[in-house]
Amino acid sequence: MIAEPGSPLASLREEVLGCTKCDLCKSRRHAIFGEGNPAARIMIIGEAPGYDEDVQGRPFVGKSGQLLDKILAACGFTRTQHVFISNIVKCRPPGNRTPSLKEAEVCMPYLKRQIEIINPEFLVLLGATALRYMVGEKYKITAMRGTWIDIEGRKAMPVYHPAALLRNPALKRPTWEDFKALVWKYREIVNPQHHSEHV
Repeated sequence: MIAEPGSPLASLREEVLGCTKCDLCKSRRHAIFGEGNPAARIMIIGEAPGYDEDVQGRPFVGKSGQLLDKILAACGFTRTQHVFISNIVKCRPPGNRTPSLKEAEVCMPYLKRQIEIINPEFLVLLGATALRYMVGEKYKITAMRGTWIDIEGRKAMPVYHPAALLRNPALKRPTWEDFKALVWKYREIVNPQHHSEHV
């Protein structure tokens, strides 16, 4: 789904796609605004686009994205209906390095405006970088994953990034437990009839 032309989300998208506020604009192919349902109840926040995302102009389309889609499907969620996917920074850092503090500070206002416009019930923070920039420097993903925290009145859950699961398959089981908790909370608050064959 794409935001209606002229809507606040569509206007923000145009602003992001033309952004030149940091040096990442010099090496990117595409700025990656994000995608999903503009009225999604769940917003998934990753770190930054990678190589495949930069080439295709879409978020989470590489191996990490394919794994994320499998997890979402097992939960009964789809990109088009239930979630909106975005990142802390909208352009790929060279070599897929972690975004710098300056890059994140420049880009975070875009993400905060996305959250305000979409107005999701839940935020899913994928990995250490999303947790650090959304919640604070002192928080560690290993300690915080799977716990509900409050971010400006929204329910947020940090989970391991799919890339971490690809590197360490032992993290798949705890991550699945975290996403099951999301499904249960979604049923409790949004749709008691939400169907998943696995939860």
